[in-house]
This record gives sequence, C-alpha cells and structure tokens, in this order.
Amino acid sequence: MMESGMTWGQVLAEGQERLKNAGVAEYSLDAWYLFEHAFGISRMQYFMCSAQKAEPEEASWREFEDGIARRAQREPLQHILGTQEFMGLEFYVNRHTLIPRQDTETLVETVLGNHKEKEIKLLDMCTGSGCIAVSLTAHGGYAHVEAADISKEALRVAEKNAEKLLSGRQLIPASESANVEKDPAAATGREMIRFRHSDMFSAFYETEDRFDIIVSNPPYIPSDVIEELEPEVRDFEPRSALDGTADGLFFYELLARECGRFLKENGAVYFEIGHDQGEAVKQLLDAQGFIDTRVIKDLAGNDRVVCGRWQNIHCLV
Repeated sequence: MMESGMTWGQVLAEGQERLKNAGVAEYSLDAWYLFEHAFGISRMQYFMCSAQKAEPEEASWREFEDGIARRAQREPLQHILGTQEFMGLEFYVNRHTLIPRQDTETLVETVLGNHKEKEIKLLDMCTGSGCIAVSLTAHGGYAHVEAADISKEALRVAEKNAEKLLSGRQLIPASESANVEKDPAAATGREMIRFRHSDMFSAFYETEDRFDIIVSNPPYIPSDVIEELEPEVRDFEPRSALDGTADGLFFYELLARECGRFLKENGAVYFEIGHDQGEAVKQLLDAQGFIDTRVIKDLAGNDRVVCGRWQNIHCLV
C-alpha cells in the first residue's frame, strides 16, 4: 500500500481510500485513529507535517498497514487498537467480549443516580469486559461488587480491566473466588470487587449470596436477526454474548425468575434491553412480583433500561 516518497498526508489518504472501498462507514475517522496509533502523530503535529515526506520506522509502517488491512476486513477498530472508552474510562477489549457501547452508559448512569449509598452489595451478571461492574465501582464507590460470566476468557478481560482501573481495591479473581469467605469486604473492612465463573446463578447460593442491586446486560438479540448485523458485530463479537434465542427474551425470563432469590428485601434490578423490548421485559418482572417497574429511555429516546424493586411476599404476609 505505502510507497517511498509519500507524504504523511498521502499515507493517511491512502488508508482512508482503502477503508472507504471496503465499505467502512466511518472510514475517514477509523483511518485517522489507526494512523495516530501507529505513528504517534497528534492532530496538531499532523497539520504541521502533512506535506512532509513520511519517514517512520519500519515497525510503524507495518503496524499501520496491518491495521488498515484488518479494518478493511471489517474487524472492529476497537479490537485492532485493543481499547474502548466507556464512562470516561479506557477499557481493554478483545474478541472474547462485547465492545462496550454508549447505549450501556444509560444503565450505569441510572444505577449511579438512584443509589448514592456506598455500603451496598452489587452484582453484575453477564459482565463480559467488566465495563459495567468496573464503572459502577469506580464512580459509585460501592463497598462490595461482584461480576459473573460463563466465559472464562471474558472474565480474564474483566479482571485485567479491574486491575488496571481499580488499583486501590481488593480484587478477587474467579480462580480464587470459590475459596474466599462469604463477604471479604465486611471481614477486612476493605472495598472489594470479586469475579465468579458462573452459568447465570449456578455458582451462587441463596442462603449466602444476597445483593442490594443486580444489574445485567444479557444477550438479547433474536437469533435470526444476528445474520443481519454489520460484519463487525456478526463476524467478530462473541455470538454467545449476542444471541438471546428466538425472541431475544430467554435471559430476561431467567433473570426475572431467579433474581428474587438473590436479592435483599427492597433490592433492585436494572437490565439493559433492546429498543423494542421494554414492555415485554417489564411484564416479565411484574409477573414475578417485582414492584415499581419502569422503562427508561436513552439519550436517543429509545427504550434502554428496565428496572424494578423486589419485595419478598413471604415477608409481607
């Protein structure tokens, strides 16, 4: 792709043209990010040197060429760069987790707005990259946060993010989680984040594990819709984190049925949903005895979060 004698401006323009021809919607911006990452040239520096002959190190040439080639194959930019910003934090991502999206910030912001108290126990079910659990921990300062996922590879990504972004907090990886006491935060007086390898609630115990808040962004795309998604999602993000089975509601049905067993009295649930699933998920919670259920819209005006509060009916008799 690159030829000797090209200027910096020509190098960038060539990368942009290749991505445009490959059908990449944000071809200009994506090429810039790959250019900046490979060559370490800021916007200001580029404006000053765009007409100058490009003479970078060979490794930088190869990195840019490789990045453009991968993006032209529709591999997500975030996988190539290895990071994605979410809630003002930079998360490590790879092919084993969903890429954190701005839509999910509505879920995090809703929990933070509704729960100012610090001494609570919170569970993030289907944590993936850990962006929800880590962001809630970083911004909410909650004393006891747990994060669970069926994928060991995803948990390694989440643990890496917690280690990077929550350096002052006790971190319990999934490999050690089964051997710790019931509530390490209460025992040590030190704020903690704990990871668990679990197929939904299979590794949790009703008599021991009770939370004030359970959040989840489960797989919710109907199976037959996945093939219609952009190649970046369909071909590169984990199918298991996308597929909500035939109607997209399978995991919400399970969460609605099981969460009450692991919530304290008046505990709350918050679920991210697809834009057309609000009423259906609200009805699932209503049917299981949750109260104060409601649907919350994102900044674009789409249904994005369903929440509700748990009341143990046996305690009210």
